[in-house]
Amino acid sequence: MKLLIRNLDRLTTEEEIKDLFQEIGAVQSCDLVMDKESGKSKGFGFIEMPKVSEAKAAIKKLNNTAVGSNRIRVKKAEDRSE
Repeated sequence: MKLLIRNLDRLTTEEEIKDLFQEIGAVQSCDLVMDKESGKSKGFGFIEMPKVSEAKAAIKKLNNTAVGSNRIRVKKAEDRSE
């Protein structure tokens, strides 16, 4: 299940996010969205967790949790329809 993480502190790293989610379950991938020009975080990213039950537990446990100076928001990522 792919999760969207929003409201990330701009200084939060991909490694920090991955470690946070790995405390709950297996992480397949972690992608922090970066600004192409500045190379800095845009303040959101995606985590992919292979087990739906662990992904749902991560949403429940980590949504509205303080990470860095911000409270992150975690939810199921919407499928892009083209």
